[in-house]
Amino acid sequence: MALGTIGSGLDIPSLVSQLVAKEREPREKQINTAGVAASAKLSALGTIKSGMTGLQTALTTLTKGMATPGLKTSTPTESNFTAALDTSTTAGKAAAGTHQVEVKSLAQNQKLSSKAYEKEAVVGDGTLTIGYGDKSISVTIEAGATLAKIAAEINSAAASKGVTAAVVTADDGEHLVLTAVDAGTKGALKVSASGGNGGLAALQYDGTDASTMDVMVEAKDAVVVVDGFTRTSSSNTITDLVPGVSLTLTKAKEGETQTLTISPDNSTLKTNLNAFITAYNSIQSTLKNSSAYNAETGTASTMTGDAMVRGLQQQLRGQISANVNDLKALGVTIAADGTLSLNSTTLDTALSKNPEAATKLFGADGAMGKPMTELLKSNLDATTGTITQRTSSLNKQIKALEKQLDDLDARMEKVSDRYTKQFTAMESLVTQMQSASSSLASQLTS
Repeated sequence: MALGTIGSGLDIPSLVSQLVAKEREPREKQINTAGVAASAKLSALGTIKSGMTGLQTALTTLTKGMATPGLKTSTPTESNFTAALDTSTTAGKAAAGTHQVEVKSLAQNQKLSSKAYEKEAVVGDGTLTIGYGDKSISVTIEAGATLAKIAAEINSAAASKGVTAAVVTADDGEHLVLTAVDAGTKGALKVSASGGNGGLAALQYDGTDASTMDVMVEAKDAVVVVDGFTRTSSSNTITDLVPGVSLTLTKAKEGETQTLTISPDNSTLKTNLNAFITAYNSIQSTLKNSSAYNAETGTASTMTGDAMVRGLQQQLRGQISANVNDLKALGVTIAADGTLSLNSTTLDTALSKNPEAATKLFGADGAMGKPMTELLKSNLDATTGTITQRTSSLNKQIKALEKQLDDLDARMEKVSDRYTKQFTAMESLVTQMQSASSSLASQLTS
């Protein structure tokens, strides 16, 4: 007969299970309730940290942007040049103002042409030496070479440096055309021939009457005058004449002076400031929702009454309150619910009167930029930050609760064993008593 079905007839496993469950229930409920609350707070804290990090990122972008105030360049509609801000470390720092620009000449790549040859005509053999700047290449031309073969040999030897060669077919025949890779006089070509049958002499050029090739395009430097200062360049792009500005010459018109205007550009500042305002409004909304209390339903939020959340709200509002007049002067207004907004027109007007106003407020050492940066760091620092430490504390609490559940499991297992032993002993005693009673009854009957 199976255990639990003799004697009293009790179902011992079922009875033990019910007793253990009843004994376990209040403590398990207490632990789980604490665990759910801690997990909810951890989740809410993660959302708050995300919002604070977003605000920190927006503030960092805003403060860094203050170090390089926005500028823009403008030129006449029919301009002889284009201008762009140059942010390279060697370009200098651009400043608002105007510059008078006269483009006298554009840099040109020299182009040389041979006399006309009949198609597939054999030119000659030997060595061509082509110089450009302080460099040169030597090209070996085999016997029987045509213009096409000579052009191919030159391109192979030059490898796109200094000179390129091509064969152009015109009404009078084929011409070998050599083009300087580098513009201006520094890229000008010189061609000499040596050895062979003398046929390559027809491809020589040294800029004298002895030259046998014609100049199709002259090697010419760019000449530009800015504010009375003349600059000669082998390139049409000049990066170190106007500080912080790269000029690209597009049309030569000697005697015509045009105005380059460098003026403030607040577009980047507006973008960065709006991003900061959005991040600020977002974190304030997050803090409010995480700690709200619904009086009508009597429902509290996850972090209702939490001192850290209240502290964050007060710290952030304190930064705004401490600088409210300066913010208002720059077009940043505060609504009744504490949210911020930006009036771009007011910002432009303020900066036109005082270009340094935004830097004094939002710069790395600004009245708001510096303390706000320190505030966010004190809360978000990976080691000492308030939010970091609170997160660590909640994680430890959750782990401790998990251990309490493990301990409860172990304790309940022992309780189960104790109950099982007790009921089994009782069942054994009942069985013995029943056996004795049956024996006695049998003896009395006999």
